[in-house]
Amino acid sequence: QVMLVESGGRLVQPGGSLSLSCTASGFIFSRYPMNWYRQAPGKERELVARIGSIVRSTSYADSVKGRFTISRDNAKNTVYLQMNSLKPEDTAVYYCNARYQLVDYWGQGTQVTVSS
Repeated sequence: QVMLVESGGRLVQPGGSLSLSCTASGFIFSRYPMNWYRQAPGKERELVARIGSIVRSTSYADSVKGRFTISRDNAKNTVYLQMNSLKPEDTAVYYCNARYQLVDYWGQGTQVTVSS
């Protein structure tokens, strides 16, 4: 079955950096786009970044452009989110997402807290 497992979330000071990872299994990872979403307390889940499969084109939410970078390693079935210049408003649970056979799959989430 499809599984997505995120890691890397923690408490970080404003202006700091953090790298999240998501390892996938249960489908041919290299053939599918991958997404990072986040959900802050009391807010809806929002798309943060997306990366294509073969072409690996990327897109970002306006709020993170220039600060976050999504990448993937198809040999390791892993997608990454490098987050720089973190702000308190980046505090959220970050989720990895893949759409496989018309079904959305989610990881368990990893908590990122930006605070001094």
